[in-house]
Amino acid sequence: MSTSTLPTAAEAGRPDGERSAAPRKGLRRGEVSPLGRLTSHGILIMASLIALFPVAWLVFLSLGPDKDDYLRPGGIWGKMTLDNYSFVLQNTNFFDWLKSSLIVSLGTTVIGVLVAATTGYAVSRMRFPGYKKFMWVLLVTQMFPVAVLMVPMYQILSDLQLIDSYLGLILVYCSTAVPYCAWLMKGYFDTIPFEIDEAGRVDGLTPFGTFARLILPLAKPGLAVAAFYSFITAFGEVAFATTFMLDDTKYTLAVGLQSFVSEHDAQRNLMAATAVLIAIPVSGFFYLVQKNLVAGLTAGGTKG
Repeated sequence: MSTSTLPTAAEAGRPDGERSAAPRKGLRRGEVSPLGRLTSHGILIMASLIALFPVAWLVFLSLGPDKDDYLRPGGIWGKMTLDNYSFVLQNTNFFDWLKSSLIVSLGTTVIGVLVAATTGYAVSRMRFPGYKKFMWVLLVTQMFPVAVLMVPMYQILSDLQLIDSYLGLILVYCSTAVPYCAWLMKGYFDTIPFEIDEAGRVDGLTPFGTFARLILPLAKPGLAVAAFYSFITAFGEVAFATTFMLDDTKYTLAVGLQSFVSEHDAQRNLMAATAVLIAIPVSGFFYLVQKNLVAGLTAGGTKG
């Protein structure tokens, strides 16, 4: 006596060749396999360690009491000390350097972002003769090396009596930061719908009122990127600050760091401690703007 099994309702509608086939288990679109996730995480961890190693090494060297400890780093473990930081803070003009750096960096940030934002908005929204060539002219100014610009800038600042002044150095740094920031802000303003400007005019706002009250609040990510770029450009620059600032009490931190290097010697332990202290204000400023940095860096890449 033979028995037969009736096909189920789901199998009855399938061709004979598919009834016996086992269900396939595959990855959905956009899903990553466990091996792929493990590989990507491993690569990211390795890249993070490579990026953090120089910073950790600098902090480690700053804890060595002798200037030649960098030649024998293994000996630092048994004699770690914070004496280098105490010496820098108590026996140098560190706080004068910090004050000068903050004045110059924040001044460059405020003026540079204001000029870059208004320039980018004008080119993005207004069609005046030569508006396209104007942006390319800004880009061309970045092609000249510092050595070529040093002499004419010194002559201009000397004629304006701005040598050894914070304002003169701020204007010099703005000439470096504004062209890039203007391009960045122009790309970001292109992503903001033009209908917002039209709505502002319908409500009776002036062009500047529309820019200040409607557009700028929407452009916070782009402003954050421009501000961060302007800040670090002024904070870490050496060549212009060395040439245009003559009073050692007006040196920026980057220039003050050179005081630990003499003709025949370099106090690398003190340089390492000073470099760590210099990184603290930049890290604090980065923390303030980091929420908007990613959005600001990516938004200007497409228009929509």
